[in-house]
Amino acid sequence: MTIDSLRFKVTDGKKFRLRNYSTLTDLFYTNNISYKSKLKRNLNTMSEEQAKLYASGKFSLLVILQAMDAAGKDGTIKHVMSGVNPQGCRVESFKQPSALELSHEFLWRSTLRLPKKGEIVLFNRSYYEDVLVARVHPEILDVANLPDTKFGRSFWESRYKAIRDYEQHLHQNGTRIIKFFLYISKEEQRLRLLDRINNPEKNWKLSLGDFEERKYWDEYMNAFEKAIQNTSTPDAPWYCIPADDKKNARLLVSDAILRTLKDMQLSYPEPTLKHTNELEMLREKLEEV
Repeated sequence: MTIDSLRFKVTDGKKFRLRNYSTLTDLFYTNNISYKSKLKRNLNTMSEEQAKLYASGKFSLLVILQAMDAAGKDGTIKHVMSGVNPQGCRVESFKQPSALELSHEFLWRSTLRLPKKGEIVLFNRSYYEDVLVARVHPEILDVANLPDTKFGRSFWESRYKAIRDYEQHLHQNGTRIIKFFLYISKEEQRLRLLDRINNPEKNWKLSLGDFEERKYWDEYMNAFEKAIQNTSTPDAPWYCIPADDKKNARLLVSDAILRTLKDMQLSYPEPTLKHTNELEMLREKLEEV
């Protein structure tokens, strides 16, 4: 079956309903060899496109990954970006805001980590935490010392608008944005958390907070749905990726990134006449015996 991430692309948030999506989908591979072959093919082409992105210096790519704990963000980044030249790619992880970050508006800390021209940057969590975790636990906004202390509908709508305007500004200045919600089921998360307990090498990934947040599963699903509904646009789409199968999720993410790079119609820069003449002079000198 052909890998087609477009099935999971959301460009009109008004029509998005999480209930219309599944955490599982058709298998794109028949066995592990098939999976590795399909992923390698995508990664090879992605590497070629990234080289042109880096050389041309005209566009940049921002990839955002959001999900519940154990949905596979780290693994997706590791496998999908394994063939990309690290010189033109980096990963930024967002933890609990520092005192300095809290002293600025909520988009400030993300702005400092945006990709420069020719670069791919992956946000492992992002400014969307401020309309996801903060929406489920609005009490954490108390430490932000905001002038608006009523966190009702108008407050969240203003934050969604700020994000839409922010992403539109980035797009207009050459940064292409794609956002992934790795959609995992509550049962699959339970199994993966158990695996982390039973596997000593994975114990470090666990904390009591991972289990505490499961109590708010429905609230998180509502927050994700609201965020996708209010911030999906043609220029900054969301992809609701079925993530109960890690291999499927990786194939879909790689396909979406590859499609985005190809849509940029990248090419290596054409040498100027001056540069061409310089190259000819160098050729002559190097060919002298």
